[in-house]
Amino acid sequence: MRYIPATENIEREILENMGLENFDDLIKIVPEELRSGHDIGIGKPLSEMELLNLSNSIAETNQSAFEKINFIGGGVYDHFIPAAVNFISSRSEFYTAYTPYQAEVSQGTLQAMYEFQTLICELSGMDASNASLYDGASAVAEACSMALAISRKKKIILSSLLTPQYQEVIKTYMANRGVELLYIPDNNGKTDVDWISSNLEDAACVIIQSPNYYGQLEDWSLFKDKMVNSKALLIAVSNPLDLSIIKSPGECGADIYAGEGQSLGNAMAYGGPYLGLIATKTKYVRKMPGRIIGKTTDIDGKEGFVLTLQTREQHIRRENATSNICTNQGLLALRATIYLSLMGKIKYPELAQLCTYKAHYTADRISQIPGFSVQYGKEFLKEFVIKCPRSAKEIIRIGEEKGFFLSSLAGDQTDRLLLIAVTEKRTKNEIEMLVDFLSGLLIN
Repeated sequence: MRYIPATENIEREILENMGLENFDDLIKIVPEELRSGHDIGIGKPLSEMELLNLSNSIAETNQSAFEKINFIGGGVYDHFIPAAVNFISSRSEFYTAYTPYQAEVSQGTLQAMYEFQTLICELSGMDASNASLYDGASAVAEACSMALAISRKKKIILSSLLTPQYQEVIKTYMANRGVELLYIPDNNGKTDVDWISSNLEDAACVIIQSPNYYGQLEDWSLFKDKMVNSKALLIAVSNPLDLSIIKSPGECGADIYAGEGQSLGNAMAYGGPYLGLIATKTKYVRKMPGRIIGKTTDIDGKEGFVLTLQTREQHIRRENATSNICTNQGLLALRATIYLSLMGKIKYPELAQLCTYKAHYTADRISQIPGFSVQYGKEFLKEFVIKCPRSAKEIIRIGEEKGFFLSSLAGDQTDRLLLIAVTEKRTKNEIEMLVDFLSGLLIN
C-alpha cells in the first residue's frame, strides 16, 4: 500500500481497540459545522500509473517562462542562472542535508551558511544575518515581530507601496496579536515621507520598500530623519540585486533589512520555494528569528563552524523565544551563496546596471507609442509602471496569445496600468517585439 498507510481492516482494528464503533465517533469532538459532510473532490482511488498520468496531464497545463517572453515582475524575476549553481547545489551531500545540529559532521553546510550570512551582511550593510527564512513575505513579517519584541509597542506603520503579498502576510501574522496597522499613503508613486511625522507615537516600526512595488526608488535616509525622536525601528525592504547599486539599508540608518532572495540563483518555480533574507544591527541580534552560524576554533586551534544562536522555543524558554521558525531554506541559501560567489563584487553590480539600462530603454520605447506613457517618473531600476490607452487585462490576455507574459498593477481600479520588469535575459530584439505588439494594439 504505497499511498494508503492503513487498510480498512487495520482501521477497524484500531477503532475496536479504542472502544469506538466508527470513524464518526472518533471525530465527534469536531463541531458539525466544521466537517465537510460531502465529497471533498479527491475522487475515486487511482492506481499508481493512473495517478502519474493524471499528475502529468495537470502539469502540462502550466506555461513555462521559456515558452514566452517574460516581462512579469512584482517581486519575482526572470534572471539567468549559471549552470554551476544547479550542478554544485545538486551534489548529494548538499541536497539531502537537513538542519546541521551536529557541527562535527556538518562543517560543509555550516560553512556555506556562514558565507551566506556574510554576503547578505555585505549587501545590506548590516552587522548580522541569520541563515535564511522561508521567503521575502515571511522575512518582512518576522522583522515586524522583531520590532514588536524590541520596542514593546503595538503599532506597525507600513508603506502602502510595500509589495501586496508582503502586506497580506503581515496581516496574517498580526491578526490575533492586538497590533494596529497604519498605512502610509503614496504621493505620485512614492511613499509620503511627511505623513509619518504626526503618526509615530507608540509605533514599533516603519516599513519602507525601495524600490517600491511601483519600481520607484525611495530614500530610507529621509524616513530615518523623520524618526529621529522616535524609538520606532526602520525596516528596509529591498531586492538584493538592487542593493548592489544603491545606498545600503545600513548606510541609510535602517535597523532591520528584509527581502526576497529568489533572484540569487533560484528559479521562479511557479511561486516557490523561495528564500527569505533578514539582517540587523548587533544590538538586536538576540531578537532575530531562526539561527545564526558562527566561526570558532577548537582546542587544537583549528577553524570550525557552529550554530551560534538559536532563539526558537525548542532551544530556550518559550517566553523568550523569538519565533517558531525552524527549518531554514538551506538549499536555496546555498544556491544564493554559489550564485553571488560566481558573480563577484564587480559583475554583480554590472548585472544590476544592465537590467536598469534595458528597463529604461524599454520604458523610453514604449512611451513613444501614442497613448502609452510611463506613469511615475524615471527613478526606477528594472521595473516600472506603464499607463495604457485600453484595458490592461485585455492587453495581458492578447499578449499571452502573441507570446508575451505581462502583468497588471495590483489594486488598479482603472484597469489601465501595466507593471513591467526587464532583466538581463531580455534581448533588444525581444524588447522591440514587445513595442511592436503594443503599437499594433492601436490598429486592431
